[in-house]
Amino acid sequence: MSPSELPAFALTAAIGFAGALLAILISFPAPYLIGPAIAVTLASLAGLRLAVPQDVRNVCFVIVGVSMGTTVTPEVIVAARTWPMSFVMVLVTMTVLLFTSSTLLQRLFGYDRVTSLLASSPGHLSYVLSLAAETRCDVRTVSIAQSVRVLALTIITPIIVTVLDLVDSGTILAVPVMSLPVLIGSLVAAVALGALFLRLRLPAALLLGGVFVSIATHVTGFASGAVPNWLLIPTYVILGALIGTRFSGVSLAEVKKAAIAGAVATVAVTFIAVATAFGVSHALDIPLDAALIAFAPGGLETMSAMAVMLDANPTYVGAHHVLRLLFLSALMPLALARAMRQR
Repeated sequence: MSPSELPAFALTAAIGFAGALLAILISFPAPYLIGPAIAVTLASLAGLRLAVPQDVRNVCFVIVGVSMGTTVTPEVIVAARTWPMSFVMVLVTMTVLLFTSSTLLQRLFGYDRVTSLLASSPGHLSYVLSLAAETRCDVRTVSIAQSVRVLALTIITPIIVTVLDLVDSGTILAVPVMSLPVLIGSLVAAVALGALFLRLRLPAALLLGGVFVSIATHVTGFASGAVPNWLLIPTYVILGALIGTRFSGVSLAEVKKAAIAGAVATVAVTFIAVATAFGVSHALDIPLDAALIAFAPGGLETMSAMAVMLDANPTYVGAHHVLRLLFLSALMPLALARAMRQR
């Protein structure tokens, strides 16, 4: 983090922690994610320049990845034999979500095919914005609509889980926790593996590095225990704040139409994702809380952190979201090429 980035980050973190505290006081579900996301979003729209430096984001992704891997046990591996059909449903659902949302944006709001497709992508925000920058589309609309999707699903998903009484929303993480030397060693190894994944251009490389290192050490018995709350809670707060910073520098006038479009699309994809999650949960005997988070097309790191926070089978959730990103990496260029030919 450079000295010039420190003031904006300090203000962002302060607002994020204040939002988390308020969310705790009013008993909001997943308060360490939702509170900061809402507080920083409102502050950004009010005109404050807020940001989370890239290095800080990367550290958070590594920590979340390590925390996900600690849930892998021999029992989980046995249960994974029932997941292949669930993986297939991820591919089907993401395709349906993409083209349903795109059609809505074209017919209800008059956006062109390329802008509608990019604004409708159910995930992979950084990849989508890179594609938007290389095509002739409304980049601002794509950015705002995608940010609305991530923010809305961060708020909606734990509320659905809580309203349905699927999990104790006060659950953060069960004890016992890793010893400090094991924790430090796991994080260092995760960074090293994540750096290798970055060179290989894998999606969510640093998060995957943490997941793989943690799984390997826990399955083999080299390590045991979970990531302690004193490290996880600040990580959740920063991830929540990161969502809100995507609205920094955007005026309310700029937000209006794109936000409405993003909200309409989000409602449609949420309905489809929830229906799919109920079907998968019933057919494959997957816990409903895990299925709901696994099929919610929110940010990978945020949904993964939410699964850990709500104790909703983080391994199952993480595997589905990683598959979603890999599938979108292949699907989006094909869909864009088709849309550009039909212009």
